[in-house]
Amino acid sequence: MSDNTVNTVSASGKHKKSLLIVLCLSGSYMIAEVIGGFATKSLALLADAAHMMTDVVGLFLAYMAIKIGEKKANSKKTFGYYRTEILAAVINAVILLGISVYVLFEAWQRFKNPPEVQSGVMMIVAGIGLIVNIVGIFIIRKGSDESLNMKGAYFEVLSDALTSVGVMIAGIIMLTTGWYYADPLISAAIGLLIFPRTWRLLKEAVNVLLEGTPKDVNIEELRKSLESVQGVKKLHDLHVWSLTSGLNAMSSHVIAEHSEDLNVLLKTLFDKATTEFKISHTTFQIETEGHQEGEVHL
Repeated sequence: MSDNTVNTVSASGKHKKSLLIVLCLSGSYMIAEVIGGFATKSLALLADAAHMMTDVVGLFLAYMAIKIGEKKANSKKTFGYYRTEILAAVINAVILLGISVYVLFEAWQRFKNPPEVQSGVMMIVAGIGLIVNIVGIFIIRKGSDESLNMKGAYFEVLSDALTSVGVMIAGIIMLTTGWYYADPLISAAIGLLIFPRTWRLLKEAVNVLLEGTPKDVNIEELRKSLESVQGVKKLHDLHVWSLTSGLNAMSSHVIAEHSEDLNVLLKTLFDKATTEFKISHTTFQIETEGHQEGEVHL
């Protein structure tokens, strides 16, 4: 049996400092935007403030998940605490979906009787928020391609940036035409725009929690590659899953030729899995033919 761990740093952990910077930026601006939203009576600005608030909560969760995930494995958590990053991604997605539903509901209520909005002040506050969010997007964009936890944080900031843009558009319309229906209309559009990406994030995170095959690993190609190794008769009971983003694991039973040097065979299998298929943790059980009777897995 071979049990190897190549990488103990998650994809999120590599971008911890960037996440902390964005958290501080968003937190600093959140209070001003919440006050501005209530002062101007703008639903679009309140929606932007709500998203900024969820940004701060979401970014804090993502950061704390990284910190917890860095804790070493122990006898009760033999794989460590990496899954906390995925839980943070799920929570972020659920929060975003909840906020979107609330904004849509509130927009519907305001369509009935749109209040007068202080468009000028609203645009100034939204403009500052947009600058803060654009800076945040550039800081953590790279990490979003590598980690579901970072992707959740990235979507939080991106959705708020879109909201800020929508608020400014609504402000221009109301300032030039006095048509206050623009406020709930833009808010509803933003709420609908956030849904698809957030839903995909939630599905990806749930797939990790259900120990589904990682999307960056083709399990059939993995099987063929490992079975092509000299000395391997057949592979069975093959499992591939993610501990967290950037840390894939696998286990498999290998039926080997009697004449093979098992140490050499294990080294070859390990090298193939880790270099060709982005797998960080491997476990191979070496067997003789006939031992696999009763096994029903891949």
